Amino acid sequence: MNRRFPLVTAHAGCMGIAAHTLRSVRAGLELGADVAEEDIRVTRDGVAVLAHDDELPTADGPIASVAGMTYAELSGLRLPADQGAREGGEPETFRLLKLEDILPLIQTSGKVINLDLKVDEAIEPAAALVRKFGLEDRAFYSGCQRDRALLARKLEPALRRMLNADVELFKTMPYDEAMAMTREDALAAGCYGINVYHGIVTKAFVDYAGERGLPVYVWTVEDEALMRRYADWGVGSITSRDVETLLRAKREWTAPDA
Repeated sequence: MNRRFPLVTAHAGCMGIAAHTLRSVRAGLELGADVAEEDIRVTRDGVAVLAHDDELPTADGPIASVAGMTYAELSGLRLPADQGAREGGEPETFRLLKLEDILPLIQTSGKVINLDLKVDEAIEPAAALVRKFGLEDRAFYSGCQRDRALLARKLEPALRRMLNADVELFKTMPYDEAMAMTREDALAAGCYGINVYHGIVTKAFVDYAGERGLPVYVWTVEDEALMRRYADWGVGSITSRDVETLLRAKREWTAPDA
């Protein structure tokens, strides 16, 4: 029987490599991931950059703000040795990567980029770069709960988007009700699927979303047994930092029966 394994998504900072670096993106792609996931923020002067948090600790003590500083100002700061991109410089030299820095890797690899939006302001700059590199068919937004998904639909309707399931709904409502609201929010925002923290996903959720043509992507999974379980449930993608283990699970899961 032919079976399709979920898309393998390399989480930012895969294989123990510092997140938001060219080395990390290359590692995921070279190992064979189908998708590279990166967190996107915007500097004060509108530059789309790779960063999970707005506040960045510097080597000299003060906290830098991505949204509050220009790209040139941020590029002049020093981070602790384990922070920032280090290609071509000393470990303590901070160089905040632009989204534009990694899109050529996506372009030449033929793979897909998952743009995990951390702020609404990233919607339009990210889309402009996707168009610049001709990646409209190989890029999508995540990080979008209902309001951001609706805004993305309004501002950039041509770029695909996943609804991020709100974990709080599943903590405060009966599971069936939270599941129904999540599916309706995804449909209302024109999302093509649902991105969900793996700790709240169930096979019933996967099947329920699938009834309306919405694949479920799960994040962030490091345990091999869970990877196999979610594959058996029919999720559309599994995001992991441990890309090697996920790819091994894929090879064994798809191997012909003895």
